[in-house]
Amino acid sequence: MTDNSSAAPMPAESLPRTLLTGAQMLFVAFGALVLVPLLTGLDPSVALFTAGAGTLVFHAVTRQSVPVFLASSFAFIAPIQGSVANFGIPATLGGLFAAGLVYVAISQVVRLKGTAWLHRLLPPVVVGPVIMVIGLALAPVAVNMATGATSDTISYGQAITLSMLSLLVTLILAVFGRGLLRLVPIMGGILVGYSLGLAMGVVDMTPVRDAGWLELPNFVAPTFHLSAILFMIPVAIAPAVEHIGDMIAIGSVTRKNYLEKPGLHRTLLGDGLATSVAALFGGPPNTTYSEVTGAVTLTRNFNPRIMIVAAFVAIILAFVAKLGALLQTIPAPVMGGIMTLLFGSIAVVGMNTLVRAGQALTVPRNLVVVSLILVFGIGGMQVGGGQFVLQGVSLAALVGIVLNLVLPPAKDTEH
Repeated sequence: MTDNSSAAPMPAESLPRTLLTGAQMLFVAFGALVLVPLLTGLDPSVALFTAGAGTLVFHAVTRQSVPVFLASSFAFIAPIQGSVANFGIPATLGGLFAAGLVYVAISQVVRLKGTAWLHRLLPPVVVGPVIMVIGLALAPVAVNMATGATSDTISYGQAITLSMLSLLVTLILAVFGRGLLRLVPIMGGILVGYSLGLAMGVVDMTPVRDAGWLELPNFVAPTFHLSAILFMIPVAIAPAVEHIGDMIAIGSVTRKNYLEKPGLHRTLLGDGLATSVAALFGGPPNTTYSEVTGAVTLTRNFNPRIMIVAAFVAIILAFVAKLGALLQTIPAPVMGGIMTLLFGSIAVVGMNTLVRAGQALTVPRNLVVVSLILVFGIGGMQVGGGQFVLQGVSLAALVGIVLNLVLPPAKDTEH
């Protein structure tokens, strides 16, 4: 009975808002969504298509219960670059397909064993700083985009002007906006920043003029080579842990326990199938998207159907080449200014997880766990070499999990 009511048609007056905020979510994800394929040699239009298709797969598996949009994690950038250099794009896609199957396998273990073990494996003293790492580790990406370091044609002064104005407009709409305006702070920041970019002459419209109206994305089929598969499978650890952190983070924002309903096994299965589907078409792997978690935190839009709208918009844009080209002309500093707020929002969610747990962080045990997670994750520590390297979120999470398991519990007198 409950499921039927939740699937009831939306009121007519809510449809325009859903469409508008759904388009905004794609704007939020678009900068990083396109950045990943551009940095790894994959096709941005294919990435748009597979992000949309993957999001629809995820929501089919999870029964439209989690407000997330799927696209590629930054954790995959370096491994994909290395794999493409060593094995080529088709073999890399085969490795990414296998990484998706690792997700599927993990999801089935969770389904059989339940989620009670998560409270011991991932207590707040581990989860909180891991979520903080997810946000803060991306901070240099946002700052580089905001200061023009990623652009050869925009000066530092122009970049700072664009990024800070975009950020300011986003802040004003988010804090002081009323009604519909409060639902579109990010879109407002992008539109104002883009308009200023046009006035400053830093927007190159050549790609729009050269593109056709309708073009088929450059789909690439995977090939399967054992060496490429073995190279890529360990990479699944990072986004799998990031996925758990994102589920907890978005749950803390919406006040729902997604690890229980729809269940971590379903969300992991959705991620895994979406990643494998993306690889079949030539797109980067799909994971729950930290940027969108920040956007949901900022805008308070908790309706999963908003993400389904974003998915359909992404699929359509993948075929409408001129519109896709137009979106790609958004100056990087505009996206960077807004991302500084979004990534910071994720870090705040992690802090809130620690605060709500009420644990004394100065207790030696907790101090060690939190400190090493933060420094290893944000500082760029890496372990291993060659084809098997752990770094970033994956290393930080594993260090936190191991320390939490081996260190003796804090004594009551230490609190």
